[in-house]
Amino acid sequence: MTETLTLRRPDDWHVHLRDGDMLAAVAGYTARQFARAIVMPNLSPPVTSVAAAESYRNRIRLAVPEGMDFTPLMTIYLTDDSDPDEMARGHEKGVFTAAKLYPANATTNSAAGVSDIANLGKVLERMERIGMVLCVHGEVTDPAVDIFDREAVFIDRILTPMVRDFPALRIVLEHITSEQAAQFVADAPPNIGATITPHHCIINRNAMFAGGMRPHAYCLPVAKRERHRIAVRAAATSGDSSFFLGTDSAPHARGAKESACGCAGIFNAPYAIETYARIFEEDGVLDRLEGFASEHGAHFYGLPLNEETITLRRSDAVVPDRLDGDLVPFMAGETPGWSLD
Repeated sequence: MTETLTLRRPDDWHVHLRDGDMLAAVAGYTARQFARAIVMPNLSPPVTSVAAAESYRNRIRLAVPEGMDFTPLMTIYLTDDSDPDEMARGHEKGVFTAAKLYPANATTNSAAGVSDIANLGKVLERMERIGMVLCVHGEVTDPAVDIFDREAVFIDRILTPMVRDFPALRIVLEHITSEQAAQFVADAPPNIGATITPHHCIINRNAMFAGGMRPHAYCLPVAKRERHRIAVRAAATSGDSSFFLGTDSAPHARGAKESACGCAGIFNAPYAIETYARIFEEDGVLDRLEGFASEHGAHFYGLPLNEETITLRRSDAVVPDRLDGDLVPFMAGETPGWSLD
């Protein structure tokens, strides 16, 4: 049995670092294991300009503990009124690595998101021309659509026509949760990719209702039926370079989760790479973890591979119930089986 595992240092291609006190509390968890991360722009107010992104990037750098080498990769939050010139200017300056599409009211701080994809025509045309990546929260918000079907309906109604109309546009379907999403990306051309979270590989929708309401298992998109979890996990561990690591770590204070209207989001950053290692080991493909965690995403974004490495050691350490006093981590009380050296 392998006691240590050395990997090229991984990247997180989807993370929420928040701002202010929360940013200060969580930035180190991501920076200790990942060299780079695509940082979500859904602050309040959202990051919709080059100046706002530069300011946020500076705050992130200040929040990262001294001695940690970490590069935040910024995104622009798309709205119905997004300016293609501002977006392209930020991309040319190296400020914006990607643009983020939130359907309006799909998730946390998405009220200013896009109400109709038709409003993005000029933005998507420009992105396709300059080779900029579009990161997509793939859910419709039509209240008539069951919440467990909203990803599949988004693929049919929005994503399939988008790929047809902008065939060269590089698109990442983020935090996929369904067999329809896994199959769509597997069958798509190489300019279509997907990120996969650790929690969507481990929990199905039963986790939210195990012996009562379990708010720390609630995220958006929500976990689906067991067959969807199996399909998503199989995609992650398949070795297919279309799929790569994106934690979607989304911290909320415990009181905001354990309330009458709890916030969506799972805080998995503290033990992310250890949890992925457990998943790949359980599936008997630990040799594929480095590709998923450290190579596929960099290739998709056209960025160099990291030169440094990390080492995981087999461990029986248990994930704490609380971190920083008021944050409940994913896998609390469980043993991932690995610890970051």
